[in-house]
Amino acid sequence: MDDSEASPEDIKVLTDLGQLLIDAILQDEPLEKINSLIDAGAPLWYQTDDEGLSALHAAAHKEDYDLAKMLLNKGAIWNAVDNEKITAGEVALSLNDEKIYTLIRDAGIRSEMLLALLSKKHHSEPASSLILRSTDESAAGSTDAFLSSKLRYTTDAGGQEICLLRMDGGEEVGVMMGWEREIMRETVNRLCEDHPNFDQGLKILNVGFGLGIIDTVFQQLSVPPSQHVIIEPHPDVLAHMKSLGWDRKPGVRILAGKWQDFVESEDLLQTGGFDVVYTDTFSEDYGELHKFFEALPDLLSGTDSRFSFFNGLGATNALFYDVYTHLAELHLAEIGLDVEWRDLDVTPNSGEARWGQTREYFSLPIYRLPIGMMKIMEQ
Repeated sequence: MDDSEASPEDIKVLTDLGQLLIDAILQDEPLEKINSLIDAGAPLWYQTDDEGLSALHAAAHKEDYDLAKMLLNKGAIWNAVDNEKITAGEVALSLNDEKIYTLIRDAGIRSEMLLALLSKKHHSEPASSLILRSTDESAAGSTDAFLSSKLRYTTDAGGQEICLLRMDGGEEVGVMMGWEREIMRETVNRLCEDHPNFDQGLKILNVGFGLGIIDTVFQQLSVPPSQHVIIEPHPDVLAHMKSLGWDRKPGVRILAGKWQDFVESEDLLQTGGFDVVYTDTFSEDYGELHKFFEALPDLLSGTDSRFSFFNGLGATNALFYDVYTHLAELHLAEIGLDVEWRDLDVTPNSGEARWGQTREYFSLPIYRLPIGMMKIMEQ
């Protein structure tokens, strides 16, 4: 029976069975009884009204690995959140149950890999079961809406430089904020400081200007870049760049448009490839980042080249962030890049001083900084 076509009476039967299933898990009923309830039709999508618990949440609370594994094998939703926006994986993490946490995380990685593979096979839009932005048609979740929106550059009450996007309802959302400065400095250090081509001036490509933090750090290298290409699509950002004189800086070339418009263009590829490539876009989901990964072999100049990106997808949820991080590593490995990760403690910049009145887009204590380099094949 298709649940979407079920009658109210059918829905009542299903929800009652779902509640019985969760109660049985919380009451430590034998695995055989729980399995029989599922076979009788107890839906694994059901979540309780009071707390929003799913069967997988209940298994994580009971620290029952075998049960959690069985539920996932039978189709439990790995990324369901309760009424406090907490996943079953985060429940396991809070209980220091690394085994169940890893089980759920790996189920998420497999699910996302499969969806990416299916969307590629059928030439469809990239799919994601995370659903973090893909149903958001506002300027914060739609590239087209974002590019037609208005941005405001200002300084908040704490003296932090910020770029804000005004939503339809009046809420202002941070596109980029000054607290990211230390992340950007460390990223540039890791990308550039011991690069074999540093002394002759690196060829650098950056996608997404934002506040210009990382581009400014690139320009402040002791040996300035020999070429510094910046791709930026938003008209307000382009106007801001011009007001700051970026269009007149030596070696800097600004390409006005989306990166998708340029990755295969002769105008970009005539450089012969870049020593360093970085990307940090707004309103794009993981599917678009994955597409950018696939363009990297044409953008990088050779085995000494390095790549990084702002690793912020899913960064208000520990499980989602972990899944995205591992997913990125696997997809980069597919195109021949090894990733080294460095964990940066960003808690000193957290709290009210960081966000002011705007919506948080990174609330975790650790930022996982990626540096991708070409794999060296053994002879």
